[in-house]
Amino acid sequence: MNIRMLSVFFFTFLSMSCKKDSNEDELVDSSVSVDMGNTNTTDNQKIDTPCENGYAGKYPCKGFDLLSHIDLSTFESSDGNDSWGWTDPLTQKEYVLMGLENGTAFIDISDPIKPVFLGKLPTATESSPWRDIKVYENHAFIVSEAADHGIQVFDLTRLREAEPKQNFTADKVLKTVPTSHNMVINPESGYGYVVGTNRNDEFMGGVHFLDLNVPQKIRFVGGFGLGGYSHDAQVVNYKGPDQDYIGREIFLGSNETKLVIVDVTEKENPSTISEISYQNPTYTHQGWFDKDQRFFILGDELDELRIGGKTRTLIFDLSDLDKPLVHHTYYGPTEAIDHNGYIKEDLFYLANYTAGIRVIEIDGLANKKMNEIGFFDTFPEHNSTTFNGAWNVYPFFDSGVIAISDINRGLFLIKKSE
Repeated sequence: MNIRMLSVFFFTFLSMSCKKDSNEDELVDSSVSVDMGNTNTTDNQKIDTPCENGYAGKYPCKGFDLLSHIDLSTFESSDGNDSWGWTDPLTQKEYVLMGLENGTAFIDISDPIKPVFLGKLPTATESSPWRDIKVYENHAFIVSEAADHGIQVFDLTRLREAEPKQNFTADKVLKTVPTSHNMVINPESGYGYVVGTNRNDEFMGGVHFLDLNVPQKIRFVGGFGLGGYSHDAQVVNYKGPDQDYIGREIFLGSNETKLVIVDVTEKENPSTISEISYQNPTYTHQGWFDKDQRFFILGDELDELRIGGKTRTLIFDLSDLDKPLVHHTYYGPTEAIDHNGYIKEDLFYLANYTAGIRVIEIDGLANKKMNEIGFFDTFPEHNSTTFNGAWNVYPFFDSGVIAISDINRGLFLIKKSE
């Protein structure tokens, strides 16, 4: 869960769920050193498991095969959280960067059936269930809500020569923003946007701007807080249908009860374009533009818990950024809580906590049509409104491998069935 005000609830629930699940799965993979004799596992999950008759091993599925799985015990961790990916431009090898309560794991997935755990970067200060990772110019930027954590900067090219199971150190730790929930990066502009910061800071928990164009000389260049606390965001160089903003750098903030749209092209003078809320907001969590930058798909994290009903996803029509509209509401097949969602081409990949990840076709958005074409459920116990299961999904690897970071069970690598 990603909400500071519910941290006590989360810690209590998460600790209970981890006690229940921490020994249920293990990696059957000799490339990762796991002492099979010292585990109390009840499920020796096979790697390279096709989805057949609705299951890949014990995991419910449709249209996606399990390539491999690494349990949290391999990472010497109890809780998983966020994840991101990096493709080495020199070798084209693919890597998963997975957040843990006590650090960040680096996994070589160039052979996704036999992933290699290269090592771990420990947290900068203390453990925290909130850690977020983004990548720019072969560097990972890692933030956390751990006290005085700052931003860890890690040169990913170091992974080229890394031997398995190393204990890494950061290349740099920036204390410009001492604690934050998330960091988003616009790769086209080279700017980073740190969000979910202290509500008492100069931007009231809003967004802090960082110039990342020279990773060795990162500069703080301003911020924006008039829209309130920003929990998550996406920032793009705008190429959408609104001609008034073509070429401008646009910030789309998920700000607890509303979507906030800000022109951040001029870092010293950002300006609000518009704001929009929707019926029964409980916690505006995270969203992503479609490929044409017309529709913005957004999740409210707490509506299933506080209001009830099926997983709700909101679609906004941003054809006119000055006058955004609620276009459509999509309801999933389960009551599970929705978390992070990303779009690749015409597919929306949603990390849906206890319902695993859902893959939804969105080429009919203009006609208010969305169709779930597949799923992979990393938490087979139930699909109830609890904060267990899939925290994040990373669908952007060119190989088609999809990474899922699971709170209770670690890293899953899956791929669309042939």
